Amino acid sequence: MIKKLSHLTSTGDARMVDVSAKTPTLRRAVAEGYVLMAPATLRELKNNTGPKGEALSVARIAGIQAAKRTGELIPLCHPLPVEQVIVDFQFVSNGVRILAAATITAKTGVEMEAYTAIAVAALTIIDMLKALDPGMRIDGIRLLEKTGGKSHYHA
Repeated sequence: MIKKLSHLTSTGDARMVDVSAKTPTLRRAVAEGYVLMAPATLRELKNNTGPKGEALSVARIAGIQAAKRTGELIPLCHPLPVEQVIVDFQFVSNGVRILAAATITAKTGVEMEAYTAIAVAALTIIDMLKALDPGMRIDGIRLLEKTGGKSHYHA
């Protein structure tokens, strides 16, 4: 059986999905991603001694702001009144792990908001430290959990 793709019209044109008939439910999504870097750069990040200051605080705010603006950034995403976004960091041996959780009561999911928070927080870390380490890279952005609505997902 071929699944009908909800973001395409019968002629194959992209469209925004109509969610008007859906019932709002509590929805939550959690995503993760990594910024990998040289050991010396990681030391600077941990000590808040990078060339642009406290990188993780700036990255946290950037991730939250980005999640709230996802509908403006991703063309077919619905603009959602996000109720909570949490962005946290954990140091790992070769960089930093970023975790983002987004929560909303709505008719559609909040996964893209969690993904966007990760991506922009990671880009902000790179911007804050790029003078020290132009070889940094973003890796492993993925959804860990999705709850609410018809489908649930746990990695």
